[in-house]
Amino acid sequence: MTDYKDTLNLPDTPFPMRGDLARREPAWVKAWQERKLYQQIRQARKGAKKFILHDGPPYANGDIHIGHAVNKILKDIIVKSKTLSGFDAPYVPGWDCHGLPIELQVEKQHGKDIPPARFRELCREYAQAQVERQKADFIRLGVLGDWDNPYLTMDYKTEADIMRALGQIYANGYLYQGSKPVHWCVDCGSALAEAEVEYEDKNSPAIDVGFRVVENAALCKAFGIGNTPEPASAVIWTTTPWTLPANQAVCVHPELTYDLIQTPHGLLILARELAEAAIQRYGFETVEVIANCRGAALEHLKLQHPFFERQVPVICGDHVTTDAGTGLVHTAPAHGLEDYAVGMRYDLPVDNPVDDSGKFFASIPLFGGMSVWDANKSVIETLAANHNLLASARLNHSYPHCWRHKTPVIFRATHQWFIGMSQHGKDGRTLRGNANAAVEHTQFYPAWGKARLEAMIKNRPDWCVSRQRNWGVPMPLFVHKETGLPHPQTLELLEKVCLQVEQQGIEAWFSLDGATFLAEHAPQDAGQYKKVSDTLDVWFDSGATHAAVLKRRAELQHPADLYLEGSDQHRGWFQSSLLTGCAMDGRAPYEALLTHGFVVDGSGHKMSKSKGNVIAPQKVMDTYGADILRLWVASTDYSGELTISDEILKRVVESYRRIRNTLRFLLANLVDFDADQDMLPVEHWLEIDRYALTMTQGLQTDMLAAYERYEFHVVAQKFVSFCSEDLGGFYLDILKDRLYTAGAQSLPRRSAQSALWHITQSLLKLMAPVLSFTAEEAWADASGRSDDSVLLHLWHEFPATQDAALLPKWEKIREFRARVTKQLEEVRAAGGIGSSLQAELDVYASGDNYETLTSLGDDLRFVLITSRATLQRTASEADDKIVVIPSVHQKCERCWHYRADIGADPAHPHICGRCVSNLYGDGEPRSHA
Repeated sequence: MTDYKDTLNLPDTPFPMRGDLARREPAWVKAWQERKLYQQIRQARKGAKKFILHDGPPYANGDIHIGHAVNKILKDIIVKSKTLSGFDAPYVPGWDCHGLPIELQVEKQHGKDIPPARFRELCREYAQAQVERQKADFIRLGVLGDWDNPYLTMDYKTEADIMRALGQIYANGYLYQGSKPVHWCVDCGSALAEAEVEYEDKNSPAIDVGFRVVENAALCKAFGIGNTPEPASAVIWTTTPWTLPANQAVCVHPELTYDLIQTPHGLLILARELAEAAIQRYGFETVEVIANCRGAALEHLKLQHPFFERQVPVICGDHVTTDAGTGLVHTAPAHGLEDYAVGMRYDLPVDNPVDDSGKFFASIPLFGGMSVWDANKSVIETLAANHNLLASARLNHSYPHCWRHKTPVIFRATHQWFIGMSQHGKDGRTLRGNANAAVEHTQFYPAWGKARLEAMIKNRPDWCVSRQRNWGVPMPLFVHKETGLPHPQTLELLEKVCLQVEQQGIEAWFSLDGATFLAEHAPQDAGQYKKVSDTLDVWFDSGATHAAVLKRRAELQHPADLYLEGSDQHRGWFQSSLLTGCAMDGRAPYEALLTHGFVVDGSGHKMSKSKGNVIAPQKVMDTYGADILRLWVASTDYSGELTISDEILKRVVESYRRIRNTLRFLLANLVDFDADQDMLPVEHWLEIDRYALTMTQGLQTDMLAAYERYEFHVVAQKFVSFCSEDLGGFYLDILKDRLYTAGAQSLPRRSAQSALWHITQSLLKLMAPVLSFTAEEAWADASGRSDDSVLLHLWHEFPATQDAALLPKWEKIREFRARVTKQLEEVRAAGGIGSSLQAELDVYASGDNYETLTSLGDDLRFVLITSRATLQRTASEADDKIVVIPSVHQKCERCWHYRADIGADPAHPHICGRCVSNLYGDGEPRSHA
């Protein structure tokens, strides 16, 4: 018996079925680096229109976590998709290198008793080591970028440019200094930025305190009553008893109604809307409302401080609400922003009695030397002894905490430098106004990011940019020893300092002898000025990188097309960049902002070492490969939380397996196809091949639109679906017979290969931004060149066709085929047939169905993958049916079809007539499938 296996065009490719990504990817990374692939891409796109995604710098501390991986992969997908779109899209990665977390690590490793200069040197060494660790993992993810020349905020020139950014903001009129309440962490010993504060539940004392009215006549006038012999008290409610030593006023709302109430404790002043709840707290059973008035009538009423020998006024403020308490607000301008703001209107003193460590100054009566938290108890005891405590309870409420130490922070007035949100710059506009206008001109992905950033800009206080740290970019200013005003030659002196910092780093400032420097560069009144010892908020460092990086590096441009970070960066880097950009240039440093959510486990819980639910990107790469992690990122809608678990990753692996199998089929069936010599004109293709080409064009159009909208979950879903359903489940399934059994160089087979070549070219480019390793592996196989890269090319350009009408026709054929497949499966399950080729079909169809199916002629059986398919017209749809008949004929040993003409040629008794024709004759005629 003849073995016909060697007469088949069986697929063959070195592209393996198993990706073995975890083992093989590192070698590909090494090859990309040795080939200088990133530099090759830059050269290929030289002169093209730029697309700049500016990297928000991760902090140089600790190994990367899954959130870092999501962030970098999303950026890489965008940069690569823009590269394939023809843009010159350089990617310069960066790192944030200054600040407290690094100081704490150095203290942990080396102790605290270290000379400052040596301490900063150790911080720099530590940050550099962390950069190298993180860089290796980012590269392993398949992220292409200028890894040999990243930007670091501790680079000498970058440090100098951050200082120059401060100088420009000062020159534009937005920098000022003042004593103002800021979030203060006693563990950090420093002011905190808004982005360094997070809100957690705290259990606090909640007390009602009476402030005795000093002027009885003024009280009676306000309420419109005659003299009353009884003492009266204005009652406040607070959850921070420790702030009462700094009290300077009691605030009422001018439009609220306040009642004067007779109680067992004397006359009490309470807001009407809150009086009933307050009386219940005090345990009074019998009370009587004597009179009432608007809050405005109480303005300037004098009250006695509840334990210090001073009088404080009643003032009016719109921030007073009836949400809780008494409707009268204890006001300490040193300990609250609203208190400070209303206090400024009434010229109240800003006396801060608390030192840097959170303890009362020794000179403060009653509480000197106590921590603020210990003082709570003493304040309550003092109030009780003075009979000014009406109620005391405990309350769970949301309270600001330090994001590093997870400990409660305090509001504390300190002398700091601020960028003023309501300051009018040289252009006469406020920074808040410029920032609001910039938000309007920014595009947001997803769109809800706009409202979030708008709300934060609307409500944010002035930005405290000074810090009392050792490892940070200094504020290179000189101020008058008595007035505190900046030196009149500030900008000139700042630039001279920056030139030194460019050569020596920030140590140039710290080691600078201020007197000597001023004597040389500004000798007039040099002795009247001193160096400022503060450093800049690290959010200023990263927020100013648009000036220090985008404007400085020739391959980049300002403004950036896109900033992309996690949703927490609306209060962090997005905002600090916006404010520095508006303060310097009057505009945002970006055209668009993209926000991604946080990663949670399969149950929706945050990743936490204590919960044991952390999935490390390093482990995923070592187990499955980086392409699996990349496909997971792309498949997940990043606009919300990104869910990951072992089960989810296994599903991603299954999707990857389908993609890889599809690629392997495509590549294997193109081994003997040379596009330059064997490509057929589209008009000579079989109809199903033209349909497949049109279908792939539609896929590419949809995917490119999704890439443009940054909707990568749509990209992934369409790609996987196309591979598994449109190709694997339909087109390639039908194609196998023609590819394997037709003459190797016959028109039917070359038609199929021509279509497969275009499909392969398109798919490899479409998948490259996401599945970068696999795309490059397959591209090397498809092109036959190991020195080529898919990223050196553009999206695939399809041949011009006029086949749009094929789409609805073949969609109808596919619907019919699905019904046939279901019926064949039922017969197979019942034992009637084995494979579908063992079946013969009698198809009864009417109307459009008949016209569509009959247009395929004898090729209908190839579409349905049966050995025979006979079509008969019916009068109506009610008569339509599919009859499955097990074939009574022999099986062709070459094509496996069951045919009546097997052995018709005596020389070939075991194969069918079409196989004889394909092997020894002119080949079977096909026109549709």
